[in-house]
Amino acid sequence: MILCGGTGTRLWPASRESMPKQFARLVDAKTSTFQASLERVADASVFAKPTVIASAEARFIVAEQCGQLGLAADIVLEPQGRDSAAAVAVAALHAAAIDPQAVVLIMAADHVVPDIQAFVDAVKTAAIGARAGYTMTLGIEPTRPASDYGYIRRGAPIPEAQGAARVEKFVEKPDRPGAEALITDGALWNSGYFLFRADLMLAELEAFVPEVLDAARAALDAAVTDLDFVRLDGEAFARAPKISIDYAVMERTARAGVLPVSFPWSDVGTWDAVWQVLDHDAEGNAVR
Repeated sequence: MILCGGTGTRLWPASRESMPKQFARLVDAKTSTFQASLERVADASVFAKPTVIASAEARFIVAEQCGQLGLAADIVLEPQGRDSAAAVAVAALHAAAIDPQAVVLIMAADHVVPDIQAFVDAVKTAAIGARAGYTMTLGIEPTRPASDYGYIRRGAPIPEAQGAARVEKFVEKPDRPGAEALITDGALWNSGYFLFRADLMLAELEAFVPEVLDAARAALDAAVTDLDFVRLDGEAFARAPKISIDYAVMERTARAGVLPVSFPWSDVGTWDAVWQVLDHDAEGNAVR
């Protein structure tokens, strides 16, 4: 499930309401980060056909960029942004309708992950933990004391998934000294990728934020098909409280797990982050 919300306001004017950063060719002259996300899950031997959850305003951009790659996706339209918990609830319900025990991968549309094979291998391992009943996330091995990322403290190992551990604590974006201390303690960057069994995520949502789940279920039940899009019911979806999946479930569940990964990763949230993922000349300039 590829989440396409957000407007990337910190990257104005390249990223703006009519062309959010995930659809702009900020870091690659040929593909957007959304298209790169589609390509990361294009291996049909590993992944089912992706579902994209996007704003109604972005529907034709999504369809066009899928078509440019020749890749198919189910496109679900949010009538308004209600943060990630509502989107994850829709994703879990959508997957559970096909298979209640389906393993769902939640991924953002605006991340840069150059090494596709390393990503796929990590997802396969994390999926083992998800099938065992954990809500898994990928934790990035830090390369610098970043104060613009959240962190994850690791706990006891998860025996079912090699290298994975229980999440001891999620830590909000720290200042630089705090980031340095976290890295010294072995903390990981919180990538925002989640893997879970659909039925177990629905149970967690029911336990922690039933009003989010109720609104998502009603919005999906009353959804209408418009051309190639599924439009969630606006009145029902508006009843979902605005809350992130991190606050709603991940920081409250006793079944959070993390798999450390070391592949290059960025959420390109600022111009500085864009610069970091581009090639530089001898003077440190990134030019295209």
